[in-house]
Amino acid sequence: MKTYLEPKEIDRIEQEAECLRDKLLVRLLDHLGCRVSEALGITVDDIDFDEGMVTIVHLKRRIKLSCPNCRTRLSRTAKYCPGCGVLVEQAVINEREHRRQRVLPVHDDTLDMLREYISRGGPVGVNGHRLLFGITRYYAWLIIKTCAERAGLEHLVNRETGQVKGISPHRLRDAFATHAIKLDGSSDGLGLLQEHFGHQSIATTMKYRKVSGDEHRDWYQRLWSTSSA
Repeated sequence: MKTYLEPKEIDRIEQEAECLRDKLLVRLLDHLGCRVSEALGITVDDIDFDEGMVTIVHLKRRIKLSCPNCRTRLSRTAKYCPGCGVLVEQAVINEREHRRQRVLPVHDDTLDMLREYISRGGPVGVNGHRLLFGITRYYAWLIIKTCAERAGLEHLVNRETGQVKGISPHRLRDAFATHAIKLDGSSDGLGLLQEHFGHQSIATTMKYRKVSGDEHRDWYQRLWSTSSA
């Protein structure tokens, strides 16, 4: 059983898409490594074609705010710190805004796909915004699942728990992280991945290093190969 998808396998998933919208969904989940909720929230105005960047709204709500003076936990509406009493209203606002969105680079080929999709009238108008997709999370999940099945890809297994999982939008995010760490697993590389994913803690990013390769096994094999030589 495989633990994660390889880039070539995701290319196969993309190739099985029946329309440009579905192909673009696979591409953004793969090349941006964003959550499916974030991909579905992208509007036409979020894309900067001149700079080759896209603004991603961070929709995960478990944001931990703390006092910059004493680190006491703060509520989202706090004006004063309950621990030391200092005024924290502006600090809370700044922290919320900092974690509310992030700006990610977009590959040239993906920008071309976005231009074509928009020129064909793909975006959907919702509440005054032009959403790229205008579909539900379930429908997005169904698109990825169906394309993966057409590509003949098997289920994935969690290396730590042994739990078998189907291929879903989040597995493409996992694949992005795994690919990134295999290319650069240094502290700088992990820091960039943390920023790209919008993780508050590096510990969250580090979990991908466990599934990114077989460093421990390779080290162990080299250890005994050397000692027996």
